[in-house]
Amino acid sequence: MIDTESTSENSSNQSATVLLVDDNTTNLQLLHETLDGQGYKLLIAKNGKTALAIAQKVRPSLILLDIMMPEMDGYEVCRRLKADEATSHIPIIFITALVDEEDEAKGLGMGAVDYLTKPINPDLVRARVRNHLELKQYQDHLENLVKERTRRLALTQAVTIESLATLAEYRDPETGGHIKRTQNYVKALAVHLKDHPRYRDKLNDDSIELLYLSAPLHDLGKVGVPDHILLKAGKLTDEEFEEMKKHTVYGHDALMITEQKLGSDTFLRYAREIAYTHQEKWDGSGYPSGLKGDEIPLAGRLMALADVYDALISKRVYKPPFPHEKAAQIIIEGKGRHFDPDIVDAFIGLQETFRNIALTFADYEEERQMLGGGQDLKAKECITRPVETILLVEDNEINREIMQSQLAAMGYQIDMAVNGTDALRLYRQKAYDVILTDIEMPEMNGYELTAEIRRIEADTEKSTPILAITASEFDLNEERAISFGFNGYMLKPLEVDVLKKKLAGITFEG
Repeated sequence: MIDTESTSENSSNQSATVLLVDDNTTNLQLLHETLDGQGYKLLIAKNGKTALAIAQKVRPSLILLDIMMPEMDGYEVCRRLKADEATSHIPIIFITALVDEEDEAKGLGMGAVDYLTKPINPDLVRARVRNHLELKQYQDHLENLVKERTRRLALTQAVTIESLATLAEYRDPETGGHIKRTQNYVKALAVHLKDHPRYRDKLNDDSIELLYLSAPLHDLGKVGVPDHILLKAGKLTDEEFEEMKKHTVYGHDALMITEQKLGSDTFLRYAREIAYTHQEKWDGSGYPSGLKGDEIPLAGRLMALADVYDALISKRVYKPPFPHEKAAQIIIEGKGRHFDPDIVDAFIGLQETFRNIALTFADYEEERQMLGGGQDLKAKECITRPVETILLVEDNEINREIMQSQLAAMGYQIDMAVNGTDALRLYRQKAYDVILTDIEMPEMNGYELTAEIRRIEADTEKSTPILAITASEFDLNEERAISFGFNGYMLKPLEVDVLKKKLAGITFEG
C-alpha cells in the first residue's frame, strides 16, 4: 500500500515536497520506495486531473510525471502547469518508457527540466531529484533576494515621495487628506483609461503605479510660496496670485535637480510633469506655460481634474465644501475647456469611486456631510445582515472549485462566473449580497468589472459589496482597494478563518 504522504523525520530535505504522478500502481510503488527515507514529503496522484489539483493546492517542490496516461497524458498536464502562473515555476521530470530522442526533445521543449526512461535506475532517480531540488532551492534564494531588494527600493521611493509631499503639506495644514485623495483619484482615472485607444500605449501597470506614487508631489513647490500668500484667508490680489502660480515652477525645478542626479528614467519623471503642468488647461488658458490639448503631459491632465474636484469638495478657510453633485457638475461643464474630454468621460463613470475616496480620507465632518457621509451614512454603515448569496468570479477552474467548496461548507448560496463578462451578465439578472472577484482574468478583469458595476449603481440607491481576490500582496492594499471601488480584498490562497471574518464584517446600506 502506498501512502499519499510520507516523510522522514531526520532528514535535511524534510521541507521539500515531491509529487509522483503515474497511472500504474506498480510504477508508483517503485518510485515511492526509491525516494522514501530521503527526507522528502511524497505525494501521490494516479491521473492528470488529480495531479493538477494537488499542484494548485500544495505547490510541490518537484513533480515526477509519467507521460503515457489515459484521459490526460503527461504532456497535457505539463502544458497546463506551465500555463498557470501559480504552478509554472515547479520543476518537472518526465518519467516514461518512450526512448525516442524526439519524445525527449518534446518534453524538454515544453518546460520539463529532465527526462528519465523506464525501467528506472533508483540511484539515478535519487541523484536527479536531489540535484534538481538543490538547483530549485538556489533559484528560489536568488529570486527572494531580488524581490527583497526590489521591495526595499520601492519602499525607499515611496518614503522619499511621502517625505517631500509632507513637507509641502506642513506649509498648508488644511490639506491633510488632500494628498491621499488626489493620488487615489489619479490612479482610478488611469486604470479606467488604460485600455482607451488614446492611452493604451502610455498607461500600463508600471506607469500607473508611478503615477500613483508621484501624484503626492504635485504641490511640492508650495514650500517656496510665502506664508502670507499661501495661508491667506481672503481672495488673493493679482500680484499675490502671480506669486502663487510660481509653485508649479518651484516644484518642477526642485524635482528636475533630483532627477538629473538619478537619471531621467526614474519615478520622479511623472512627479516633475505633474508639479509643472497640473494647472494647465485643455483650452490653453492655464499656467505656467499656456499649454494646450495634448501638449499637456497625460500626468498633468489627470492631476488637473483630480486637483480641482478635491478643491471643490474640500473645506477651506475661504469656502465651505461643495456637495459631490455640484463638484461633479463643475467638472463636467469644464469638459473640453479646462479638462481633457476623455478624462472627464472617465470621471463620469467613476463618480461613486471618487465619492468613496473622498469619504475615506475626508478631513472634516462637514465634508462628510456634504458628500453624503454624515450621520445618515454612519447609521447606514451600522446596518448589518447575514450574507446569503455570493457571486464568485474566478477564471481558474481549480481555484473556483476550492473556493466554492469553502463557501458551500459555510452555508452560502454560490453562483460562479469564469470572467468579468460572465459575472456582469449574472449581476444584471440577480441581486447578490456579496461579489468575490479575482483581479487578473481574461475578457474583463476584476478592476473593469467593479468599475462597470459602480457605473451601473451610480444612478441607483444600490451598492453591492465587492471583495477583490489577489495572489500578490503587492497588487492591493486597503487604500488602493477602496480607490478602485472595492470594499476590501483578500490574498490567495484563501484561509477559511479570514474568509469567515471578511464575510461576517460586511455591512449594507439601509
